[in-house]
Amino acid sequence: MTSAGTVPEAGAAPDPGEPDLRVTGERIEALLEAASTGGRVARERAEELVRLVVDLYGSGLERLLEIAHESGRLDDELLDRLAADELVSSLLVVHGLHPYDVGTRVARALDGVRPYLGSHGGDVELVGVTEDGVVRLRMLGSCDGCPSSSVTLTLAVETAIQAAAPEILGIEVEEATPRATAAVIPVSALRSRLDSGARVPAGGGWTAVDGADALPAGQAAGFAVAGMPVAVVRVGPDFYAYRDRCPRCGGGIAAGAVERRLGGSAADAVLRCPGCRAHYDVRRAGRGLDDPDDHLEPLPLLVREGVVTVALPGAAVSA
Repeated sequence: MTSAGTVPEAGAAPDPGEPDLRVTGERIEALLEAASTGGRVARERAEELVRLVVDLYGSGLERLLEIAHESGRLDDELLDRLAADELVSSLLVVHGLHPYDVGTRVARALDGVRPYLGSHGGDVELVGVTEDGVVRLRMLGSCDGCPSSSVTLTLAVETAIQAAAPEILGIEVEEATPRATAAVIPVSALRSRLDSGARVPAGGGWTAVDGADALPAGQAAGFAVAGMPVAVVRVGPDFYAYRDRCPRCGGGIAAGAVERRLGGSAADAVLRCPGCRAHYDVRRAGRGLDDPDDHLEPLPLLVREGVVTVALPGAAVSA
């Protein structure tokens, strides 16, 4: 769940004419697995081939940057554009040529998910990046301790950070133990980075919700996204997504009415379950207004170049 907000170019939906990084990564992995059927030597030769190709193109990319610098054209504006392009940025990271350090990349990644966290009434603070490569965060506002905080962290914050800085070794939230691990970039990092090119966590992914952008303000509708029933609610210009299930009665909520909270403004939207008539706060992570123990299951949502996309946890998709 998130408000539409302004999404950085790095988070934009891939251009249909550009290579699909995730598909490319999966294809590389499949070819290496196929090569391994010929035995250890065949596998090692295939990996060496990938390594040599990566090194070759890395050297070429480095030389391109040197030529641009020598020509006086590698200014701050061009560096910003290179860093904002997801494909180029991923290659710069793999080859150690990215113009921004880890802390800057992580900070920018967090800026990209702040609209989502803001829809929870919260925020995230970057405490710092340790010398051993662990990112330390602090959740602020109602994100801290709310029932959906694990979804918030796993599907939004962690995914954004790992896509921007795949070389990090872990993520800590205040005094928590590291929640995620990633290998230091060897040649296999090309595959892992390509896999995460669409900012997809293990077991899930960002998926377009066809037709959701046409949803009128003040209404809810149901969509099947990768086989999972999803309810999308629009409040003014903002979109919110939930798993289409009422925790009280077990029925769907997509056909429910969107009402204004008593005494609230037009933005204080409440979704009423069509079955049991339970009420949920749309802008506050779907928390129950009749019973605080009832809580909708929110899904991270971003609007990228007019396309509504949601992140689905792997367990939910397979359920």
